[in-house]
Amino acid sequence: MQRLAVLACVFVFFATIASAIPATNTTREAIKRKYTTAHSLGDAYTFDPTDGWLSSNASSTPHNQRRATPAASAANSGLADLFRGLLGLGSPEPAVATWYTGNDLKNPSCWANTPWTPTDKSFVCATTLVGWEARPKCFQFVEMCPRNTPTKCTFARVVDSCAGCKTGQSHIDLTKAAFTQMADLNEGIIDIHYRHATDPDDWFEDLWGPKV
Repeated sequence: MQRLAVLACVFVFFATIASAIPATNTTREAIKRKYTTAHSLGDAYTFDPTDGWLSSNASSTPHNQRRATPAASAANSGLADLFRGLLGLGSPEPAVATWYTGNDLKNPSCWANTPWTPTDKSFVCATTLVGWEARPKCFQFVEMCPRNTPTKCTFARVVDSCAGCKTGQSHIDLTKAAFTQMADLNEGIIDIHYRHATDPDDWFEDLWGPKV
């Protein structure tokens, strides 16, 4: 009888652990969906360099040094809660965006011989290789929205350089997944606003590649 009781306890213990694993996976997938779904800065948001954002490189600007108008603060505090650390910083700058796929995804130039390769479902990008001096650098995150459309925005991480992009042009070449959050693939090229962003607290290697 005691043996049966012990076996019953063991069964309950392992059943509890087993039931918790799917719940953990489900929670992580829910978090991941936030990073792979377009977000909005608000219908009333305007891309104005004087909107109160402190214009600076995200890698050197802690969250507590941001300053914003009350409206911008309210909107972006909500985004901070939603994306757990990933948040656009600085004044928006104009650029063009395109998308790439296939062999062009292989061997991203920001790593030396990395075994990781982006896929069409990754949220990464390449920037103009030559002449764009102020371009986002390797491993930085950027927030992008279609020009004058602040309701279809997305984040991507810079992992590559675009040798085919026009010299000196502010050009961000995106994976299919990232581009389609802002526009249909058939559009091919769109005008956007971009700004630097902080790193996320959560990490998904399939979306952004290995941490450095």
